[in-house]
Parts: sequence; C-alpha cells; structure tokens
Amino acid sequence: MKSIFACLIGVFSIFTLCSFGVLEQNVMQNKISFYTDPQRVHSLNIFEVSTFAGDTVPLRRYDVRERLDRELLAFTYMHSTTFLLIKRANLYFPVIDSLLTANGVPTDFKYLALIESYLNPQAVSPAKAAGIWQFVPGTARDYGLEVTDQVDERYDLEKSTIAFCKYIKGAYSLYNDWATAAAAYNGGRSRISTQLRKQNVSNFFDLYLNEETTRYVYRILAAKEVIAHPWKYGFTLSKQDFYHTVGVKELSVDSTVVDWAEWAQMQNCSYSQLRYFNPWICDPRLDNPNRKVYKVKIPKSEDLDFEMNKVFIYNREWLDE
Repeated sequence: MKSIFACLIGVFSIFTLCSFGVLEQNVMQNKISFYTDPQRVHSLNIFEVSTFAGDTVPLRRYDVRERLDRELLAFTYMHSTTFLLIKRANLYFPVIDSLLTANGVPTDFKYLALIESYLNPQAVSPAKAAGIWQFVPGTARDYGLEVTDQVDERYDLEKSTIAFCKYIKGAYSLYNDWATAAAAYNGGRSRISTQLRKQNVSNFFDLYLNEETTRYVYRILAAKEVIAHPWKYGFTLSKQDFYHTVGVKELSVDSTVVDWAEWAQMQNCSYSQLRYFNPWICDPRLDNPNRKVYKVKIPKSEDLDFEMNKVFIYNREWLDE
C-alpha cells in the first residue's frame, strides 16, 4: 500500500513540475508576444512646438502640457470616432477652409467646428444648438440666419460658416487673441470678459475657467494635431477608405413649395436625397410668403455611385503612402 501511495505521489510531482513548466513557458511566450505586438498601447509624446491661428501655444508650461496630453490621449484612443472625423473632414474642410479664408478668419477654426459637432451637419445638442457650428436659435438669428419650423439655416454649411466668421471676428476684436475668442464661443463673451477682468489677466492660457470651457480649447488644439497628422498617432487610411465627392447643381426657389417630395421628383431626385444635400429644409412644405430666394442643391445622378476617381483627398497626410 505504501509503495502504491509513493508511486502516486511521484506521478503527481512529475505532472505538477511539467504543468508549471508549460505554464511558465506560456507566460514567457505571452510576455514576448505582448512586448512585440504592434497593437500594444503607447503613451504619447507632447510635441515641442504648437500654434493656434498663428499664435504660439505655451507648451513648456506644466498645466498646458498636462491638459493637452489628456485631450491627445482621448483623440488617439477613441479610434472609431477619430477615423470618422478624418473621413468627414475630407468632405467639409474644403468648404469651411475657403469660407474662413474669404472672411478673414484663421483656418485653424475649422477644428472648432469639428469639436462642436463632430462635423455632423444635422447635429442637435440637448440645449437645441444645431448644425456644424452649433448655434442656438437666438444667436443664429442675431447673425442673420433664418430659424423657423420650415427653414433652419443653422444646418446650411455655407451660411452658418459665414455667421460663425462674424461672431468670432467680433470676439477677436474684444480680446485681440484667437484662443480667448475660441473660449468665448463656448463660454460666452460676457463670462470670459468678466473673468479676464476679475482675474486681471489678458488671455485664455492664464484664465481659471470651468472644466468644460478649459477642455474646449485644448480639445481644439488636440484635434488640430491628430486630424492634421493622423499617421503619427497610428491611423492609416487609403484613398478607397474616404467618401467620394458628389457633385451638385443649384436651383433657385423663390416661391411656395407645396410638397418638397413632389418638387424633388420633378428634379429626378428623391426626397431623402433632397434633405441630405439641403439639411436646412425642415418641413415637407415651404410657404415663403416674402418670396425669399433659396439655393437648393440637387445631386448629379452620375455621381451617386462610388468610384475611386471621384475621391478627392484634401490633405495628403491622411493617406498611408
């Protein structure tokens, strides 16, 4: 009996040693795999030089570096959202850039639009801010945009961008600093002006503000860095990954439209396509008692199907070549 028991102990010991040996080998293999796996997560290096709208960002300051690092990490590791932002930027940045330039506003402000709405032309916030620039109704009307049950020009990319230019230039005239003007777009001019006076400082980077407005400007800075140079942060795209540009023709409408769906069909266009290319249309009908002239975009039928030669790449750094 003792001999049998001794044999069992010996077999168990050998099995245990072998098991630990296999386990240790697996652990080592996993460790090797972990350290050589290209998908492992990296921390980020804070770049040494950054500007916003031509002004230098004080990156050597401890607070600026820490806050920017937080937002860089967020943009780098929310992969699906950042990929979507790059693809949308390819569609909307050309229009926004040209309008900002034409109206004397630095093109870095296109990243403010990205932060506001994630470049979703139909975005609506819980506070009822709408469109790519997220105007609330009262401010939109103050800057010349029509906001009614039938027409909401906050969703019109061109008109809302021009309205934004008016707002931000007005803010810049108050502060003579673009980053502070950007903070005012989020926090409101009255609040920013009051805090500048109370804290006896002259620009955003020296202001103590609530977390939302503070993060807002740093998110713009982080978006500029990651979206402008996605390959530096591990995002690889090829030309076929982008949405192609659909050409449109513009028709003028200066009278009542009883039924937009019927009107669209007369233009060889579906109601769905009409609303997609004209998100400012908010109702199946347009009364238009003042006979205002509206520019309505109709997609060209030959551009509706995807073809690689219709993909225009706005920033060549977006391509993994």
